[in-house]
Amino acid sequence: MILIYVSRYGMLYVKEVMNMAHEQTQKITAHIPVNLLHEAQAATGKGITDTIKIALTQLAHAGAYEALRNMRGKVTFSIDLEDLRKDR
Repeated sequence: MILIYVSRYGMLYVKEVMNMAHEQTQKITAHIPVNLLHEAQAATGKGITDTIKIALTQLAHAGAYEALRNMRGKVTFSIDLEDLRKDR
């Protein structure tokens, strides 16, 4: 579980605590521009915790997406695309 709160001085605090799955966590403090945080929350439609989880997950997966993009046009398939479409 992640506990996130903003101090009266505008500092964002993120505290990760053990959840029911005994997931390893780390307590962190992050200075995030308030406007950026609000824009990200508006984009996700979620609270602070879920917004940060989504952003970190997307960042962690970015390398895999880039590797897939680099493979474009380099992979050949042994089955015809039209045959696949007919098989629906």
